[in-house]
Amino acid sequence: MIKTIIKEVVDKEEKEAISREVLNDLPEWFGMPESTEEYIKDSQDKPFLACFMNDEPAGFVVLNATSRDCAEILVMGIKKKYHRMGIGAALNKAYEAMAKKQGYTYSQVKTVQMGHYKEYDITNKFYMAMGYKELECFPTLWNEWNPCQIYVKYLGA
Repeated sequence: MIKTIIKEVVDKEEKEAISREVLNDLPEWFGMPESTEEYIKDSQDKPFLACFMNDEPAGFVVLNATSRDCAEILVMGIKKKYHRMGIGAALNKAYEAMAKKQGYTYSQVKTVQMGHYKEYDITNKFYMAMGYKELECFPTLWNEWNPCQIYVKYLGA
């Protein structure tokens, strides 16, 4: 029987270890070392939820405040061997509960616009399935090969 636990992690070294282990398992999404290091570093001082499968880190999500009313999924990753098992949905649900508890009424997430890379098309479909709606696309925010799609979701008052 697989035991799945989602918990908040507060220790910076544990956050670093989990995020590094998970993101290094996902080179199709996190293949630029300097960018990946930035996610790992930025995650250390923010609310961090991790999912463990039989005590092994399976995935995580990090909450970032973008305004008084809006939280953001700064980074989320699930190890490939745990894809399509409901971990992303469970982490998203826990993230949304945390965001609401902290007083946010909206959530946003940035990803590469649909239609550019197979892996990011999967990511886009995941966020849409979680109830996120397209807000705006910034074609050159990151660079011309990675148009930044912003999704938003109303979390409730």
